[in-house]
Amino acid sequence: MNNIAKVVVEISLDREFDYLIPDALLPSLQIGSRVLVPFGKRFTNGYVVGLSERSERSDLKTVRELVGTKPLINENMMRLARWISEYYIAAFEQAIRSLLPCAVRSPKAKFREQSIVIPDPQLLIPNPQGEEKLQIESAKVSIEDLRRRSPKQAVAIEILLRNGQMFLADLLAEAGMGLSSVKSLEKKGFLRISRQTQNRDPLAGQVILPTQPLALFPEQSAALELAKKSIDTLSPPVVLLHGVTGSGKTEVYLQAIRHALDQGKGAIVLVPEISLTPQTVERFCGRFGDMVAVLHSHLSDGERHDEWHRIFEGKARIVVGARSALFAPVEKLGLIVVDEEHETSYKQAEAPRYNARDVAVKRGEIDRCAVLLGSATPAMESFFNASNGKYAIAHLHHRVDHRQMPRMNIVDMRLEAEREGRVNVFSRQLVEAIRQRIELSEQTILFLNRRGFSTSVICPACGFVAVCRQCSVALTYHRAGEQLRCHVCGGVEKVPEKCSQCGAMALKFSGIGTQRIESIVRTLFPKARVQRMDSDTTTAKHSHREILGEVRTGKTDILIGTQMIAKGLHFPNVTLVGVIYADHSLHMPDFRASERTFQLLLQVAGRAGRGDIPGEVIVQTFTPFHPAVQAARRLDYDGFCDQEIESRRELKYPPFAHIICFTLDGISEEIVALVAKQLGAKLRDHITSPAIISGPMPAPLSMAKGRYRHQMIVRTDTVESVSAPVKQALRELKYPADVHVAVDVDALSMM
Repeated sequence: MNNIAKVVVEISLDREFDYLIPDALLPSLQIGSRVLVPFGKRFTNGYVVGLSERSERSDLKTVRELVGTKPLINENMMRLARWISEYYIAAFEQAIRSLLPCAVRSPKAKFREQSIVIPDPQLLIPNPQGEEKLQIESAKVSIEDLRRRSPKQAVAIEILLRNGQMFLADLLAEAGMGLSSVKSLEKKGFLRISRQTQNRDPLAGQVILPTQPLALFPEQSAALELAKKSIDTLSPPVVLLHGVTGSGKTEVYLQAIRHALDQGKGAIVLVPEISLTPQTVERFCGRFGDMVAVLHSHLSDGERHDEWHRIFEGKARIVVGARSALFAPVEKLGLIVVDEEHETSYKQAEAPRYNARDVAVKRGEIDRCAVLLGSATPAMESFFNASNGKYAIAHLHHRVDHRQMPRMNIVDMRLEAEREGRVNVFSRQLVEAIRQRIELSEQTILFLNRRGFSTSVICPACGFVAVCRQCSVALTYHRAGEQLRCHVCGGVEKVPEKCSQCGAMALKFSGIGTQRIESIVRTLFPKARVQRMDSDTTTAKHSHREILGEVRTGKTDILIGTQMIAKGLHFPNVTLVGVIYADHSLHMPDFRASERTFQLLLQVAGRAGRGDIPGEVIVQTFTPFHPAVQAARRLDYDGFCDQEIESRRELKYPPFAHIICFTLDGISEEIVALVAKQLGAKLRDHITSPAIISGPMPAPLSMAKGRYRHQMIVRTDTVESVSAPVKQALRELKYPADVHVAVDVDALSMM
């Protein structure tokens, strides 16, 4: 009888502990069960990861209690967590935690029973003069009077009047007030607080129109048949859908999911950016209604908890969301779709540093479900897997209705500067093209992958550059609030009145960001309706949906943004895309710089001409003859890949090798350098399979958040051949507690 539970506790020790299972729990305790166990002098939560008849130890403690009635993690997901732990060289506990949202993981979470704030139905009564006043019993007190006596309570009332019935937690957060203030309003009769069991709906207030399946073009039909075959037979298990922008990939996803549902199976759809989620959710909810659940980082804890349990209970069969939605507990999973599969945002930044695209393929293997990867610009690794037969591939060479691909014009900004006598932000060609679109009531997207107003503050007298005190990067000037901000650690400083080195007063703001683009556009086109979309303007919960909604309904003439507007969005009236500075990503210290530039140019170009009017793309660059820029101009994915693949083969870079990046950081540069040197020696001692070990060396970003950083790089044919030696080297490495070592398998960034 398996009366011993192997448990991992919620502390990253990368160890399993044996516990006796009391007789009362034997019938109900399973792999994946959450348990409370004694650990040291206290009790802690853990997960059962295995069952056994015997243990090497005789002094076993006993499981205290079972938390919950049904395991939150099934055996297949436990297998996936173990694979993530082994492949990405991370603690098993970290892998298990990644499977469950924090709101679900916490045994104290009781989000379903919520405090609801209900406004008094007689609260707001307009008087004959039109001034809105509040009525409490027989007394009338204006909002203005309440604001003078209790400003926060007045704010809460205004929010409540605007939104109607609300969750108490949402009201407290939006009003920035404490519970006592709301209870005071309840005593005065303004509102009533009620406890209700109710699911939070992340789509509340969003109007979604139902849609019907569209007629497919021959290439779409062929792609759909291949996807159906994969769902039915797992032959092939993975399909790469390589379709140009606007070719109807989403309709193939929708009809493939319908096929999975007809077979009694569920589906997961991953999108890389939060900005894509509102539009994607609209399309999927319009087709499948309440069967769709949404999971992404902008949900509140309560919304995430409730959506996860809707999936867990089988009430939602389709999950749409960002990276972590991959781990949704969909039973009888039939299809995983990874849209824009090339995107780097599928890579987790903290341990375990998994890539959701690759883990999706592994989950497909474990759960025996089909995986559909879609992109107009597939990652080199995916292209290579399709080329050597590991993945099947379906091509969509043409846009829907055979609409024309946008015409791409390359503007050599060197010639522009020579002609104008100075370097301008906008070329004459781009200014004239925007003016024409405004006159024709068409829309324009302007892309620059840098936020802020100016990227640096320089003293022209001595050359001093304002640099973050905690990081080895220049501070970015943000006009809002007249601040200098660090985009690494988030630090904020006031704009100096004079140079701190030489005392000169005439500081120069250099470089451009999206804020400056917005300022110039408003000056050049004062009557145009302009919106900016970057991480500074999308901090509010529904800001993505609101900004994109105004573009879709024609209330915006010019949309300015960073990479969050570069892919996946469908606006038929956008006929012009301008890329302000195409060289930004091209000259990064990264072997993937050319690939990323090419992908970004093709993706942002794909936002133009998706309706009946042909589109135009104007790319401003100082390196117009770079192969990535020229290949993008020709919309030549295959040609670019052939050239890039050969250079990767010579240098033994992915897809011909796996890269493992070790980053060490600490408060003392000397100690970090010493530990990095010791790690290098141990890796060279333990790794006996063919591998290239580079470093240690200072990281390109040599200091971040006050900590010095060094790196080592290992290139190997297979991760499996080096994972055990790497773990052994890390176990043997003795280093101070304030030095941190991060391991990134299949690293996408060398920064």
